[in-house]
Amino acid sequence: MIEPAPIQLDPAFANVWDELQYRGSVHVSTDAEALRELLGGESITYYCGFDPTAPSLHLGNLAQLIVMRRLQLAGHRPLALVGGSTGLIGDPKPTSERQLNERETVAEWVEYLGAQMLRFLSAEGDNAVQLVNNLDWTAPLSTVDFLREVGKHFRVGTMLKKDAVAARMESDEGISYAEFSYQVLQGMDFLELHRRYGCMMQTGGSDQWGNLTAGTELIRKAEGVHAHAIGTPLITDADGRKFGKSEGNAVWLDANLTTPYAMYQFWLNQDDAIVVQLLKSFTFLTSERIDELARSVADAPFRREAQRELAVQATSFIHGAAATQQAIDASQALFGSGDLAALDEPTLAAALASLDKQATATPDAPVLQLLQETGLVDSLSDGRRAIAQGGVSVNNERIDDPAATLEGRLLHDRFAVLRRGKKTLAGIDTA
Repeated sequence: MIEPAPIQLDPAFANVWDELQYRGSVHVSTDAEALRELLGGESITYYCGFDPTAPSLHLGNLAQLIVMRRLQLAGHRPLALVGGSTGLIGDPKPTSERQLNERETVAEWVEYLGAQMLRFLSAEGDNAVQLVNNLDWTAPLSTVDFLREVGKHFRVGTMLKKDAVAARMESDEGISYAEFSYQVLQGMDFLELHRRYGCMMQTGGSDQWGNLTAGTELIRKAEGVHAHAIGTPLITDADGRKFGKSEGNAVWLDANLTTPYAMYQFWLNQDDAIVVQLLKSFTFLTSERIDELARSVADAPFRREAQRELAVQATSFIHGAAATQQAIDASQALFGSGDLAALDEPTLAAALASLDKQATATPDAPVLQLLQETGLVDSLSDGRRAIAQGGVSVNNERIDDPAATLEGRLLHDRFAVLRRGKKTLAGIDTA
């Protein structure tokens, strides 16, 4: 397997701000020159917030966590905020009102997300990550105090101009007061973290820019201090679609929701047009190595070298080298010369779930019948011919008898890989 790169900054850049720029991690920001000076100087405290609207973080969140890790590697101190209160309200979407989750559910997800964030940010050293929950300072706050101390600094006209709010105001559904107030709550988070920890910078997706600047403006008005914000680009596929839960194409960081095998295949199948940018955003490879891979994409795209490197680096960062190796072994066993029997049950199950052709069957189902049911052949007579020609196998063992069944051939007493030819496969599950 390709060795995972060390989690460190690129020595080609003297200032982490320059590395963030190279990696395309800054789509919009407050004063760029001031930020470069700030990040090139003594350690500062910064934060990024994650709302518990699902039981796992996803790929868009990972982009933020990697930016946070790079800043931490530069000596700055991260605050990882989980929105125990903002998660009860929901950031307004441009299209429709969010469904409110039960308080107990949100509290459970707060725990899940906090544990996930600690996988990607270091909890050691002078600038160890600190988890914070905005429910700690919003729960004790009365409505009157909230309006007097925070609400008085916000102007409704400015709030109405925020992109998501403006879009909802033009829709038939409109926007509730709860979601309209979300930007006030997020602005209060920044102010509270500034007061408690001296936090001077917030990062977030560029689609959150209105919420990010709500915080910088609140700190300026309440404290007379110029804090900063960085908005990262949205992560999109080759067609420009955003990867995310709300888009229905989320890639989850929880192995139970997106398996390491599925994660590996996700990166492996990325388009040439975006693979170099993904290498910059989601790996700790040096700019020198990324430039080498960019040349490979241009000169020998058929080799898929950049995609293979991306798959190893990103999957290893998310799930570890051992799980990544299992994913590679599964891929080779399905499509190369690897040993299917050596795969553990979860990895094999994930690999079969990724196949286009799948079927459920009894443990004694006829192979010939399954060939037709899965669409590997058009008819039973086609299946007999394929078997007679030696082109059919079950779990990489050739089938010679057209009356053969799955009995005695299953892996983990459950699974079978039915193959016609070299690369036409179907997954069979007898559970």
